[in-house]
Amino acid sequence: MQLTPDAFFQLDEYPHHPLFDGITYVWEALNRLDEYLEDALRPGVHGKVHPGAWIDGDVYVAPGAVIEPGAYIQGPAIIGEGSVVRHGAYLRGHCVVGRECVVGHATELKRVIMLDGAAAPHFNYAGDSILGRDVNLGAGTRLSNFKNDGSVISVSVGDQRIATGMRKLGAVLGDGVKTGCNCVLSPGTLVGPQTMIYPNAMLRGVYPGGHIVKLRQETLLVERR
Repeated sequence: MQLTPDAFFQLDEYPHHPLFDGITYVWEALNRLDEYLEDALRPGVHGKVHPGAWIDGDVYVAPGAVIEPGAYIQGPAIIGEGSVVRHGAYLRGHCVVGRECVVGHATELKRVIMLDGAAAPHFNYAGDSILGRDVNLGAGTRLSNFKNDGSVISVSVGDQRIATGMRKLGAVLGDGVKTGCNCVLSPGTLVGPQTMIYPNAMLRGVYPGGHIVKLRQETLLVERR
C-alpha cells in the first residue's frame, strides 16, 4: 500500500493542499503545521461566533462558519467556510479545519488537519491526526496519539517498518472513511479511502482502502436463576 498523500486524499480543491506538497509519507504533513499556520493564518472573525464561545489567540473563522456557545478554540487555528464548531467542542491549537466540517459536542482536537466535509460530531478525540474528505467519526471514536511508554511511533506495512520520528502521531483516515461508535485507533494507524469500520473495533496498523473492517463478538443470552 502506498503511503503518499495522493493514496489517501483528493487534494486538488483543498485550500490547504500545500501542507501535503512534496512529502514522502502522508503523516509528514503534521510536521508542517507550525510553519504553515505561521505563514498562512490571517486572524479574524468573518463567520458567526455566538455569545459564550471562547476564542483564544490567533484564529481565523471563515465566512459562513459558526462557533456555537460553549465552544473553546485555542489558536493558532483555521476554521473553514461553512464549518460548525458545536457546543462543548475544544480545539487545543494547531488545527486546520477545512470547508463544511463539523467539530461536535464534547469533541477534542489537537494538531489535527480536517479536509473538506470531515466530521467529528459526537464525543470524539483526535490528536495529531488527519481526517480526509467526508470522513465521519462515529460517536465516541478515539484517535489515540501517544504510546504508554512514550517511544517513537512506527508504521508497519507488510515486512517494512517505518520509524516516523514522532512520539505523537494519531491516525490518518483517507477520504470517505467511516468509523462506528466507540472505535479506538491506536497511535500510527492508517486507513485507506472509503473503508468502513464496525462499532467497538480497536485498530492498529495499516488498512487498505475500499474494505470493511468487521468486528466479530459473541453475545450470550442466559436465563436468570
